[in-house]
Amino acid sequence: MPLELIQKSRLVAIIRLERLDHAQELVHVLLEAGVRCLEFTLTNPDAPRWIHRLLTEDKRFENGDACIGVGSVRNVDEARLVLDAGAQFVVTPITSVKVIEVCVERKVPIASGAFTPTEIATAWDAGANIVKVFPARVLGPGYIRDVLAPLPYIQLMPTGGIDTTNAGDYLSAGAIAVGVGGQLCPVKLVENKDWDTILHSAKRIVDACA
Repeated sequence: MPLELIQKSRLVAIIRLERLDHAQELVHVLLEAGVRCLEFTLTNPDAPRWIHRLLTEDKRFENGDACIGVGSVRNVDEARLVLDAGAQFVVTPITSVKVIEVCVERKVPIASGAFTPTEIATAWDAGANIVKVFPARVLGPGYIRDVLAPLPYIQLMPTGGIDTTNAGDYLSAGAIAVGVGGQLCPVKLVENKDWDTILHSAKRIVDACA
């Protein structure tokens, strides 16, 4: 189900914050804007606790209207930690075959990070459901198109430096989805609880991906 939501909405919202005090309010705003796939990053150690709480309190994650996962997962111990917390999908910044294998074993979708064509193919062959091309900002949409020419069966999700101005270019190049963080959840706007600005910004990203 999370995999289908990512493929359908073509967008994963990345929530990378030092503090998650306003996590519930932020998630509510993003869902109201039409975002359906949310990724809390493990750079904040409270992420597993928060996603467990949100999964318990918000039925939209249970009934399939939305999904919530954890990113920045770098090793097997972290993978097991977030899976035990209930992560509905896992995202890594690097290619780790062992992490992919843990997720495959637990039957939880994984978007494995990769940069080079060899890393992309390695992640896919190991069982990754999606390969997160990261950091995409230094590569551009043309890179996605070039990689997919000989490897058209791989589902790519470029992440890093993506906003309303280029999301459509990446999707037109063949990406199945894009990961967007900075434009969706600017730290200062969250700290100031400027939900209206975040709502309108999120709606623009959702429309760009649609």
